[in-house]
Amino acid sequence: MHEDTAQSAIDTFISAFNASDDTYVTALLAQALTPDVVLWGPLGRSEGIEAVERFVLDIRRHPAGPGTMVRCSGVDAPDEWARYRWVFTTPGGGPRLAGTDVVHLRRGLIDQMIVFAGDIKPSV
Repeated sequence: MHEDTAQSAIDTFISAFNASDDTYVTALLAQALTPDVVLWGPLGRSEGIEAVERFVLDIRRHPAGPGTMVRCSGVDAPDEWARYRWVFTTPGGGPRLAGTDVVHLRRGLIDQMIVFAGDIKPSV
């Protein structure tokens, strides 16, 4: 798998968080994810584009206001797996969250996604 293919799917997924209107979220996710996508996130495991859409819409409706999600690293894509770092910020210096996602791609679309939110504590 070429890094360009992985980056395209990842950037389309991230763009769903920043869509100008909620009505665009489903179409953007359909361009980035397989219908049977599996998401492992901070709140557990979920399956299907509809579940990922609920996750995205919940973040878009953050109590601190609509935030911005950006990819803040390159995309490292050895074969069908890829990883990247992201940051989510809310307006006016509100809450900020950063993390790393690991995704698996099938035919150019994300079919598995693992979301690691927050920093890893250093070992002692």
